Amino acid sequence: MAELVLISGGSRSGKSDFARQLAESLAGPHIFLATCPDVDDEMAERIQRHREQRRNSGWQTIEEPQDPAGALARCPDGATVLIDCLTLWVSNLMYKAGLQERHLDEDEVLEKTEQLADAARRHRGAVIMVTGEVGQGVVPDNRQARLYRDLVGRCNQCMGSRADAVYLVSCGIPLQLKGK
Repeated sequence: MAELVLISGGSRSGKSDFARQLAESLAGPHIFLATCPDVDDEMAERIQRHREQRRNSGWQTIEEPQDPAGALARCPDGATVLIDCLTLWVSNLMYKAGLQERHLDEDEVLEKTEQLADAARRHRGAVIMVTGEVGQGVVPDNRQARLYRDLVGRCNQCMGSRADAVYLVSCGIPLQLKGK
């Protein structure tokens, strides 16, 4: 059974850097499972910066914005897999549901999160997941933003309960909340 690690924090807290360093301290090969879609020039720059940080470290990148559980199931045994990030994944699920003119609810997100946690448990290697803390600020002023906050919160609770270790990163400093 793999070790499942969840790393959370606010925007620009250092969570992705910490996750990458933690992954690189573990046995390889190293696979970066990216959920971020390349939607505009600014996002393309961000993606390129992240790729540059991994370039000389032997990372393989898999881009999968909708089905990280399926992509994880195809990763080779022994690989350390870093999934970055769950908050963008939830956003992608909301976007897809909107295109299909249907409502994404907490039950569906919980089911998909459970499937991802199950895939992580089946993987023979470490799985590290990055997520954002989106519920520590003010209550959003619109229904869609409140729904997003609630869906990410449900995803994070589920994954946190299933994880062997959970870290919260603030100001670049990781604080272990759960695990050895």
